[in-house]
Formats: sequence, structure tokens, C-alpha cells
Amino acid sequence: MSATLRVNPDRLWRDLMHSAGIGATAEGGLNRLSLGADDARIRAWFKTEAESLGGTVLTDRLGTQFALFAGTEERDPIAMGSHLDTQPTGGRFDGVLGVLGGLTAVRAVREAGTVTRHPLAVINWTNEEGARFAPAMLASGVYAGAFSAEYALARADGAGATVGQALADLGQVGELDPGKPRLAAYFELHIEQGPILERENIDIGVVTGVQGIAWFDVTVTGAPAHAGSTPMDMRHDPVLAAAAMIQAIAAIAAADPATCRATVGQIAARPGSRNTVAETVTFSVDLRHPDAGRLAAMEAALRSAVAGPAAAQGCVVVVEKIWYSPPVRFDAGCVRAVERAATLLGASHRGMVSGAGHDAVYVARVAPTAMIFTPCSGGISHHPAESITPDEAALGEDVLLQAVLAYDSERP
Repeated sequence: MSATLRVNPDRLWRDLMHSAGIGATAEGGLNRLSLGADDARIRAWFKTEAESLGGTVLTDRLGTQFALFAGTEERDPIAMGSHLDTQPTGGRFDGVLGVLGGLTAVRAVREAGTVTRHPLAVINWTNEEGARFAPAMLASGVYAGAFSAEYALARADGAGATVGQALADLGQVGELDPGKPRLAAYFELHIEQGPILERENIDIGVVTGVQGIAWFDVTVTGAPAHAGSTPMDMRHDPVLAAAAMIQAIAAIAAADPATCRATVGQIAARPGSRNTVAETVTFSVDLRHPDAGRLAAMEAALRSAVAGPAAAQGCVVVVEKIWYSPPVRFDAGCVRAVERAATLLGASHRGMVSGAGHDAVYVARVAPTAMIFTPCSGGISHHPAESITPDEAALGEDVLLQAVLAYDSERP
């Protein structure tokens, strides 16, 4: 570790702004869905940049890119990374900061004439967002053994295209089996995606773990009817049932707002006609809590909360659990390396649990892992208004660099 070894902040910001032009939206954000044309463009650029630094870029069967840089010893690499795909109305820094920051850190090491004992790796995980192919963090989940490759390759988007088809269409089917290369450690830099660091005027979040996440699809089935000729008291209206259910779901989290999270993000009524009482309503539910027991209790409360409104409207309700990511606690040695790096650089910092899911959640199952958060303006993310300053980006990258150097020097 050396406080004088820093990333090039101007080059970092230039790379971030270059990325912001690939899949740019009129509102100033990004729409770079996983395995689309713009994702292919940013992947090609990432590969070119990594190779220009002397790296070798390997790709696994899920399309995840591993840029590898030699160390002085034959060891598993210390990795940095995140993802380059975005939400359909995403911002310019979510995920991208961690990937380009990894390249920036490698560039700083190379330009300083320093060589680490461990090889270094920079990773671009496929389909972290889950915006096109559900579930989220798909490729890192396969890497860690949470999903089979066959399951992941069969995931389909709204148009019916599968992950396997999209990879083949883009020429992104790689040669590596999932789970390779093995990692000595993994560090992921990310914007906080929340307001805590900014509100408390703190430079760096030292992420000690990640909340548990459970996703559900709820289907409410009633009876289709004419909007004009069917009396209100003779209807079996799934829309009214769903509205009451959503209020009850919000109340689950409101009982403990400091730690519980409950979100309904997608709703669809079918057949979707203005003058027809709907036959079905489907909606998504996202539940989160840092404690597995409390998250299980929230799931039980969800199932109970939907039963009453369904009965009141004479509807049938089905709750399908489609994804679960248990709470994660990061490796103490990696967390300590981040703390040491922040202290060395004179950055104010605090420990925190991430409210959002990240690829680090799955990587932590198979390699020592930690995360670093930088503030983001207003805590806004997954939106074109998502914003950080060049100074915040540079400090986060410097902490990432120093944490990797600390871990490299301390590991036996």
C-alpha cells in the first residue's frame, strides 16, 4: 500500500463518459439491456481496453468476461468488477463504476511499474440487473453454483428470446466452464444506490454484507365481465383485490421501516380492456431484510396478507416464489483491507449493509469478498438522474486500488 499510488482521475472520468454514450437515452441515462446490441458494443470496448493494458480476456459460457493480468507468482487472481448492463431507464454509474474502476486500478499499477504477487482480474458479469432476463445476478449465480448453466441459458425475455440464443447471436458464448477461473478474492466498487453516505457526509461505505432478497409473482384470478352491465356487488374483480393486497404488503414493511423493504414494481391486468372487468391481475413483490429469520416472517405475512382481499372479492390468488438470495456477510479480511485503504487515504468511512443485490452476493459463496460504496446524489439510482462527482469516483477507485494492494501484500 502507498498513499501516493493513485488512479488517474481524468482518464477514469473519460472512460465513464465514453461508456455513457453507448446505449444513451434522451433523458441522459442508459438503456443497455443485457446481451443487446449496445451491450455487445461495450463488451467489445472493454475487451480492447483490457488487452491494451496487457491483459488476456477470457469468456465463460454465460458470456461473463474475465480480463486477466499476470502477477509475480502462480496464484489465483484477486478480482475487481461488477457489470456493464443497465436497467431500461438506468443511470450512467450503476455497475459501470466497478468494471471501469478495475481497469483504472490495473492501469495505475502498470504505469507505476508495480507488479502484484497475485494476478489481477477485472470481471464484467453477464445480466446482473435482471431487467431483460430474470432473475438478477444470473451469471455470477451460475459461477458460484447457485444456478445451473442450463437453467440460466434457458431464461427468456419478454419476446421469448433465451439467454443462450442471445449469446449465440452476439458471438459471446465463451470457452470457460462456469466457476473458472477461481479467485483469491473479489472486491466490488459500486455507488451506494441510497442516501445514507450523502446524508451523513461520509466519503466511503465499507460494505459488511447484503440484505436477503425474495422475489414473488402474485396472480389474482377473478371473472371477466362487462363494465356497464355487471352490477358492482356481482363482480369478482381481481383489480380491487390486488389493490387491497398491495396496501397490505406495504404495511408489512411499514411495521419496521428501518430494516424491512417491500416493493411492488410490476402490475398487469388482463385482458386489459377499458370497458371490461379484468379476469386476472399479476404483480411482482420484492421483499428484503438483512436477517434471514425476519425475511421468512415477511414471506409468511405476505401469503397471509393476500388471502383476505382475494376472499372478499371471490377471487383465487397464487403466490409463486421465483427467486431467493439469502443475507450475506462479507469476508472479514477483505472488509479489513477496505477499512485500511480508506484510513490510509484519509477518507471518512462507515460500515453498512447493502440494501441492493450485487454480483458480490454470489461470489462471496466461493471466494473472500467485500464491497466499497461511494455516495450518489440524492441516493438516486436505476434512473437517468443517477449521479456522482468525478472526485467521488476517483476516491472510490483509489480505495479499491489500495484494498487490492493490501490484500495482495498480506495474504500468506
